[in-house]
Parts: sequence; structure tokens; C-alpha cells
Amino acid sequence: MLLGGASAEREISLISGAAVLAALQRVGVDAHPFDPAERPIWALADAKVARVFNILHGGAGEDGTVQGALDLMGIPYTGSGVLASALAMDKIRTKWVWQAAGVPTPRSRRVHSADDGAAAIAELGLPLIVKPVREGSSIGLTKVTRADEFPAAFAAAATLADGRREEVMAEEFLAGTEYTAAVLGRQVLPLVRIEAPEGRYDYQNKYFTDAVQYHCPAGLAADAEAEIGKTVLAAFDALGCRGWGRADLILRADGSYGLLEMNTNPGMTGHSLVPMAARAAGIDFDALVLRILAEARRG
Repeated sequence: MLLGGASAEREISLISGAAVLAALQRVGVDAHPFDPAERPIWALADAKVARVFNILHGGAGEDGTVQGALDLMGIPYTGSGVLASALAMDKIRTKWVWQAAGVPTPRSRRVHSADDGAAAIAELGLPLIVKPVREGSSIGLTKVTRADEFPAAFAAAATLADGRREEVMAEEFLAGTEYTAAVLGRQVLPLVRIEAPEGRYDYQNKYFTDAVQYHCPAGLAADAEAEIGKTVLAAFDALGCRGWGRADLILRADGSYGLLEMNTNPGMTGHSLVPMAARAAGIDFDALVLRILAEARRG
């Protein structure tokens, strides 16, 4: 099982990985941890593993790099393949695909420097969201409410805590309620409604506090939830995703909504949303892990 890695989300991957490993071992799977930050990925070929449960978050573990290495070694793995992983990790290109497929998503533009703030604000309005193009877990994300906040927001997104430089995007802010929709195989699990303190569903509140309230069932009318589920599955298919994933979206008061991104290796921590949605569908954590593992494939 792949966990850890060298991305900015390493800490969360280790927590997710510990939970998944324990579940696999509980149900009798001969599972062992493998951290590609500590051992070369090619060592998996010598280990003669039958399948890989990939619970790496972000970076090479989720952007198609590890998926390509596993394909070269002929090892089946969980989650999406090379192309879908690369597309989903790149939020700008995800939007291009979704727009072509008719999937609703907030307007956005790439920004190359802090000087692009005026043009971004003129096009997208205020408030707007500034974030790295290829990061997850709200790392480097800032809500900009005034023009003079843009330079600091750009800097936070462009240079991450580990010193890496990132491409940056500005995104239209959708005022509404945040939901998340998990896909398991071809099944869209019950939606989760998220209530974060002062709307701050950031890295700290996602993983390390109990300040966020989660509602599953989400309280939507059945027809509204079914419509969103169809859109999420269409978005999943448009990117070529497989196995499992999770889409984040904002639902406005008028019933319209926009998808923000698709996560191809969602978290599996005690605060994570896919296990929560699975429970609401009658699938416990161990069964969820086995279902994900059963979808492992090559290519």
C-alpha cells in the first residue's frame, strides 16, 4: 500500500494510510505499507506485489506520475489512471474539460503575477478565490475580498510552505453552501453538507479540529440530490476517472451549483468525507476499503 510520499499532503496521507492499512489487515488482506519518500518506487517490482492500494495525496502520487510508474511495472492499482489523474490534479485543465462537457463550474483564469490582480478582479469580480493550480486540501488557498489583498494571496499560492513554486489561478467565488459528492465504482454516494466556522473549510479545520459540522444525509430534496449526482458522475467520466473519487461543489440559494474540483485519491482519515458518505449508504469502513481495492487495475 502506497502512503506518505513527498507532497505537501504527506501528513494527511500517512493518517489515511494508517487507517486503510488497518482495515485491510482486519479483513485478512496481506497488506504492507510502502512510502515512496523512503524507498524507490521501483522496489515494488522486486516485492512482487499483486495490487497496490494508492492512498498518496497530492504531488507525484496523485498527478499521474506514480500511476505511470505502476503501469510500467505492470502492477494494478486503485483509483484513476495516468491521464485522469493528471487532468484532475490540474484545476485549470479540469475546468477546460468540464466546460467542453457542459459541467457547471465557476469561471476562472490563470494568473502569472501579483500584477494580474486587476485583470482577474475585472473579469471575475470580488470576492474571488486565489489558489495553486495543482494542490489539494486547501493548501495555499485565499479568499480575496479587496484588491489590496491580491498580492499576498498570489504569494501564498505561488510559493508553498516547502518552498516549491506553483502555477496560480483565480476563481469566481460562488456564494452558497459547500457539498461534497463521492463516487464509488459507478455509484454516487449520499451528498455531505459542510458547515465550517465562518466559512473557513481550510487545512486546519479539515483535518485537525472538530469545528466543522458535517451533515449526511445532506437535507436536500431527493430530486435535487439525484440531479447533482448525475452531474458529478458526468464530471467523473469527462475526466476519465475510475474506481473512486470525490467532487466538491457549491450550491447557491437559487438551486444552481458549480463543481470546484475532482479528487482522485480522497482522504480516508477520521475527518474524511468519503467514509462518512459510505456509512450513510450502509457501507462500513472495512467494506469501503475492500470495494476500492476490488476496482484496482492497470492502464
